[in-house]
Amino acid sequence: MNISIIGTGRMGRALAAALSAAGKEIQWASRSYDRVRELTQELGIHAEPVRMEQALRASLIIPALWHQDLLTWLPLHASKLKGKILVDITNPFNATFDDFTTDYHTSSAEELQKLVPEARLVGAFKNTFWEVFQRPEHNGLYSDVYVTGDDEEAKRLVISVLEGIPFRLLDGGALRNNRVIERMTLYSRELSKRYEHYPHVSWRLWGGQ
Repeated sequence: MNISIIGTGRMGRALAAALSAAGKEIQWASRSYDRVRELTQELGIHAEPVRMEQALRASLIIPALWHQDLLTWLPLHASKLKGKILVDITNPFNATFDDFTTDYHTSSAEELQKLVPEARLVGAFKNTFWEVFQRPEHNGLYSDVYVTGDDEEAKRLVISVLEGIPFRLLDGGALRNNRVIERMTLYSRELSKRYEHYPHVSWRLWGGQ
């Protein structure tokens, strides 16, 4: 499956590095083509730098952008996202990281799906911070990634594509479950800052293999 990552921030870089290390063929784009090209060389990431128009042709697209930015970015590209699998990694945190921009009865994932109803939206990586990609193992265990979505086939495809990265991939159920995941992520940020191990923080469900 043709995969593209859009964005060169901390999560964009982390995802590009993890997927390329797992042997996935990925395209990488941002507002600056030159910046992507520089980063692939600087970080040793095996990704193809592409311009935005080409990245939007991929079958599976991961926009590594802030939730607030996606609210305006997605409608601009809605026609090009029809039928595409769109992986939402965002959390709707406010600018001071002490509350949400959504209410309790929805989630970032659900709101973004409304903006692009003809895209196949799947949530993933909402519960883990960028630092975990650099040090994925903790006490012999790897973080979970909860993959959520209402399109079961799209969800299975995303789990299949992500196989090989240093995380445990779990079917996280319906898209509405991001209401819990997103809020627990902000809570885990608060706890990890209090106990001074932020941003090396993520989750793992006990009881599984």
